[in-house]
Amino acid sequence: MSATTDKIKGYANEAAGKAKQVAGKVLDDDKLKAEGIAQEAKGDLQKAVGTGKANLKKVVDNL
Repeated sequence: MSATTDKIKGYANEAAGKAKQVAGKVLDDDKLKAEGIAQEAKGDLQKAVGTGKANLKKVVDNL
């Protein structure tokens, strides 16, 4: 995947995770809240991977 794709998927997972957390709080569903936290963390990781790929590409391009 490209850096941009990783970042976009990361933002999407982060938003979905936050929505699940809110739904879990509203519905008093601890499992849904936990799923939301995990999905948000996955999104954060995907964004970091995308940023890392972009930074690596910049370094390689400058060699």
